[in-house]
Amino acid sequence: MTDRRSLFVGGAAAAAAGAALFAPGEASARPLEDVLRANELRVGVNPTLPPRALYNDRNQIDGFEPEVAAAIARKLGVPLTLQTVGSPDRIPMVASGRIDFVMGAMSRTSERAKVIDYTVPVHSENYGIVAVQGRGHTTLEALNKPDVTLAQVRGTTAIPYIARALPNAQVLLLDNYPDRNRAIAQGRAQASFDGIDSVRFALRPFRQVQWEVTAVPSFGVTYSGLGVAKNNHSLRNWLNIALYELHMDGTIERAWEKWFDGPMFTKVPASPFF
Repeated sequence: MTDRRSLFVGGAAAAAAGAALFAPGEASARPLEDVLRANELRVGVNPTLPPRALYNDRNQIDGFEPEVAAAIARKLGVPLTLQTVGSPDRIPMVASGRIDFVMGAMSRTSERAKVIDYTVPVHSENYGIVAVQGRGHTTLEALNKPDVTLAQVRGTTAIPYIARALPNAQVLLLDNYPDRNRAIAQGRAQASFDGIDSVRFALRPFRQVQWEVTAVPSFGVTYSGLGVAKNNHSLRNWLNIALYELHMDGTIERAWEKWFDGPMFTKVPASPFF
């Protein structure tokens, strides 16, 4: 994988980046023909979201998303440059043309679609239950009991849902996911309800525990696509066709299984339409 990196933009710098979108003379998004002419595909990934992207032992950006980006660049026939992005600056960077598309768990939402365009889905995003195997904590009904403690991370999407849907369960609030996983492994909590796509990777340090991860489709499934600058139709349309081919030949699913230690909880059907 490429080792070319740039610094994260945060705080005041992120705000300045957003304002710069409307500054005269600012670079604009490159259509497909400009990407080909420049002989370079610039892709934004967030290496703080393993295994979507991470730094490997050679201090190079690696992971599922860089692997998919490399497959796209090979189809396009141009070299790939990976650029690090953070949550605040990723949309301004693609909208201003500093990157050609952005990855980094870009959930397709109607709010984001007001300012960027999306390709067809690359992968699904799923919620479910993380628990110790064989204890019967595999349904929401089984969790909604006073003798069940749920280990949850403060400020996450699942917290208000648990308050509404699982009012009888006890909740242990923790600061991060490693602490969440440790609490379940140590028996201080019985389960957790949260996003589960990356959880197999996150549970690698606790191999002494027999884990059970159960998807809960009733909570809803969302999808991540590639984020492209608004109205950059030529690039977006080409990317849709490339993603269709990468789904059809199994490239995306193989990369997912390699990095996430198992198949997608909800498989993305390859669609020739977009």
